Amino acid sequence: MVVRKFPRFPVAMPSTLVQRDKLRYNASVKDLSLKGCRLESVVRPFTGMQVELFIELPGEPTPIHISRGAVRWSGSLGIGVEFLTVAPAEQERLKRVVEQLSVKVGQALIVPKVELPKA
Repeated sequence: MVVRKFPRFPVAMPSTLVQRDKLRYNASVKDLSLKGCRLESVVRPFTGMQVELFIELPGEPTPIHISRGAVRWSGSLGIGVEFLTVAPAEQERLKRVVEQLSVKVGQALIVPKVELPKA
């Protein structure tokens, strides 16, 4: 069993993955946490690659912008991205979404204050 600092929550959110060369790829976020996510996409970036991510939220006009993430793994289960740099306003939006997800599944969300990525 994997023990995580930040619990993951299942979702199905459209997103856009942007590689260093500014090529954009459609993706779908399949699970989300305060520190990262798992995506499905046709692209398979290499481990360690820096990416930018836009996560579309239902009912909101602008996506959450993750200005810098790192691909931690890529394989048949998708792409694991760790969020490295997130602007404070975007971090608050992400926290709100994850808190709502935690309530839905009945899991308490404990947020370590020093661990969250900063812009």
